[in-house]
Amino acid sequence: MKFSELGLNDELLKAIKRSGFEEATPIQEQTIPLALAGKDVIGQAQTGTGKTAAFSLPILQNLDKHSKTIQALILEPTRELAIQTQEELFRLGRDEKARVQVVYGGADIGRQIRSLKHHVPAILVGTPGRLLDHLKRKTINLENVNTIVLDEADEMLDMGFIKDIESILGYVKNRKQTLLFSATMPQPILRISEKFMHDPEIVRIKAKELTADLIDQYFVRAKDSEKFDIMCRLIDVEGPDLALVFVRTKRRVDEVNRGLQARGYNSAGIHGDLSQDRRMSVLKRFRAGKLDILVATDVAARGLDISGVTHVYNYDIPQDPDSYVHRIGRTGRAGQNGISVTFVTPNEIGYMRTIEQLTKKKMTPLLPPTDDEALHGQLKLAKSKIEDLMKDDLTKYTKDANDLLENYSALDLVSAFLKNLAKDSSDVEVKISSEKPLPYKGNGRRSGGHGGYRGRSSRNGSRGRGNYRSGRRDSGNRYGHGRRGNGGGHKFVIKNKKD
Repeated sequence: MKFSELGLNDELLKAIKRSGFEEATPIQEQTIPLALAGKDVIGQAQTGTGKTAAFSLPILQNLDKHSKTIQALILEPTRELAIQTQEELFRLGRDEKARVQVVYGGADIGRQIRSLKHHVPAILVGTPGRLLDHLKRKTINLENVNTIVLDEADEMLDMGFIKDIESILGYVKNRKQTLLFSATMPQPILRISEKFMHDPEIVRIKAKELTADLIDQYFVRAKDSEKFDIMCRLIDVEGPDLALVFVRTKRRVDEVNRGLQARGYNSAGIHGDLSQDRRMSVLKRFRAGKLDILVATDVAARGLDISGVTHVYNYDIPQDPDSYVHRIGRTGRAGQNGISVTFVTPNEIGYMRTIEQLTKKKMTPLLPPTDDEALHGQLKLAKSKIEDLMKDDLTKYTKDANDLLENYSALDLVSAFLKNLAKDSSDVEVKISSEKPLPYKGNGRRSGGHGGYRGRSSRNGSRGRGNYRSGRRDSGNRYGHGRRGNGGGHKFVIKNKKD
């Protein structure tokens, strides 16, 4: 359905067109008319389905432009999400001249107080802890708030904010509308809806409409010490446009990022120890395509909304199954296909099965590329870059080119140029500190059977044979779901960004 059919005004339709949106997503199509009519809404949908615009557009349209009070309050679980929601509201509400402010922990509260005092926003976005701090200091007044939004409610529950949310809702006594969005509906969230909402309309996005269906999910069996080299080879072969690499600790972020940079990849890392300005700077570069790879801890999985991510690499399997869903949800958005690859140590296979039960989707075993295949991928990308360069005006370089041709053959010069562009990563040795695997006690029978690794057993319990290159050949790809430890995997087709 087109946005023009949802009852939005001309200013917002112009902003939507300017943002590049064409058709409403299912959550937007079903929620916007209800929210415009002033109804309470419970929206059950995962991250990446367009929830922010689903509540932002009705709020912007229903604002009283002449009021100098806070009219809408939006609660977000993390500062990253709060900032992104503010940015989305600013983009969509530019023609409406909507005043939006964000408040979150980790920033100078004095500066926030001064800004709130001199420029009272029409829409306030914030995290529960910092909002409560302002309320206790009486630096914000929520008496005239008409609409409150609880976004990613299950995330706020997981982070221990449920009591804070109830306290904040107690300050918004005159609200006329409550909008609640959550990927899941655990009992505490349902209790909030029963206590604070009036005859809410329920919007559920069916499983077939969730973006996770657009994600091809793979796993690679590997020792901890083997992960980095395998990941680099996969990156070389697949040539992702934008890739997210998730690791378990801050130390791993720094080490993996340094290793990627040492091998010539355009990467950066973010974690909780970085200053807010530094984190936002890195995220801005990544969104703009000035970085190819972003290495992050789970704080990014919970709070990032970045379009165009083609690959997610779970360097470390996440601590809980829910985190896995949030991680891979960074790709496969806006109708585009995505790829996720999870590196699993032998004794984490059983835990991986638990994740598969949650997502109701099996991960496909993936065979790591060889060094030669990785180099071939790099060379294909290098040749593509040369072909692009050949389209430019090269006349001012001909004199120097002729000088080189007097001493070297054309073949040697082109070979040297290819070597420079390809950056054969196998030339640089990188060591990443080892970490203990998750303390999961798997069952041998359930742990095996999805691809051997370098001829070793693919089971944790009873003995089994694994064959690294086994599996049926089919159109150049190798597949196999072996039994009792026998099995192959899927082999990526070598391609680059322009294929």
